[in-house]
Amino acid sequence: MARDQFQTLTEPMYFTLLALGEVRNGAEITSWVEEITKGRIKLAPGTLYALLAQFLENDLIKRVEVEKKGKHYVITEEGRDLLDEEVRRLRLLLSNYDKYFTN
Repeated sequence: MARDQFQTLTEPMYFTLLALGEVRNGAEITSWVEEITKGRIKLAPGTLYALLAQFLENDLIKRVEVEKKGKHYVITEEGRDLLDEEVRRLRLLLSNYDKYFTN
């Protein structure tokens, strides 16, 4: 099951799934991630397409047909659930930090 394989998302995984809240192709994903992270994360083609293959295999994203050039993808409900779980995990980490390291 995808939950076991993706217990903790890397930043490239997280931002790729986040980018697919809208239908995008590989170039659009790369550009969006670089823009939203202010250049901190630059997805190399090999990294991006390996992630897309993993996500497709685990039904976290699906390929959609559009009138534009290239392969386009969008997040599935299962992918959204996984992303939501990751956000809850990160919020818990922040909450623990705030509780024990701030006044």
